[in-house]
Amino acid sequence: MGPDATGCGADVPPRHRPKVAIVLFNLGGPDGPEAIEPFLLNLFRDPAILRVPFFVRPFLARIIARARLKPATENYRLLGGKSPLLEMTEAQGRALEAALPELEAKCFSAMRYWHPFSLETARAVKAWQPDDIVLLPLYPQYSTTTTGSSLTAWRDAAARVGLFKPVSTLCCYPTDAGFAAATARIVRDGYDTARAGLDPAVPLRVLFSAHGLPESIVKRGDPYQYQIEQTVAAVLTAWGRDDLDWTICYQSRATPQKWIGPSTDEEILRGGAEKTALLVVPIAFVSEHSETLVELDIEYRDLAEKHGVPGYFRVPTQQCDAGFVGALAALVRSVRAAGIGLHAACDREACAAANRRCPFAIASPLP
Repeated sequence: MGPDATGCGADVPPRHRPKVAIVLFNLGGPDGPEAIEPFLLNLFRDPAILRVPFFVRPFLARIIARARLKPATENYRLLGGKSPLLEMTEAQGRALEAALPELEAKCFSAMRYWHPFSLETARAVKAWQPDDIVLLPLYPQYSTTTTGSSLTAWRDAAARVGLFKPVSTLCCYPTDAGFAAATARIVRDGYDTARAGLDPAVPLRVLFSAHGLPESIVKRGDPYQYQIEQTVAAVLTAWGRDDLDWTICYQSRATPQKWIGPSTDEEILRGGAEKTALLVVPIAFVSEHSETLVELDIEYRDLAEKHGVPGYFRVPTQQCDAGFVGALAALVRSVRAAGIGLHAACDREACAAANRRCPFAIASPLP
């Protein structure tokens, strides 16, 4: 042992680094062909997703899952038979740990519809015995169907395993400056690459494409669409361009009822009719999975080519981008400094005023 900083010769214990468990919420995906059907069943059995009477939900979930099994199986076949989402989430977790050297941080993945489920993750967190826990969704925008559902599953799981530690929760970060700046840089680089590959006479439109939701969920006060719009505004501000042709659109319709729009495929058809090249930005996803690698890269590209779009380009998701990981690290620090409870990196008062299902608003229970 050496002398202390005063030179008085006293032994000084090493500085304690807080032991922090960071739980990363994500959707999850099948880890093999045999997992595709149960994954779909788990998805459509969730009352936050399929909002019908509880006694109808199991039967309707089976019908929808069976109808989607064949196309889903083909999609995952193109990805090697499984989703890459868990591996990417784990890679993001390792990068986030490295970005928090002042903490003894360990990231745990809690997937909503396939392993590792929240119950498995809660047991692992309890065994690790952290000083405190940060719940961090990899959904930048809050929705009752994503972060809201994951939070419900986590609270139930933590109670079941007796995990009682101080918890700080981030509900969303749609307009966080670090997140917006990192995203803007990725989009700008994609735009410059697309523009360089086009004839200067060909116009280029940016499509900010997000996963859609049934219109009925948004009308009940879900803040997702509002927050998507806020994210796009923040990214455009961070980019600093005011001469862009851009629009917001929605993809991945999964049920028969009316969904929010315009749809991404409609915007692709418009691009073909107007002979405008398209740069697609997956604005609600931060890692690659079937909806980017198959739907955007294969299905929509094919649609664009068939309808005469003069150029089709796609911006990658944030994945382990250093700026994005740095933004997540800053959010972890901010949430821990704010203390136990629910926190947001947005104008939560405006969101709550516009959306009664914002977690900071007085919300009515799920139907």
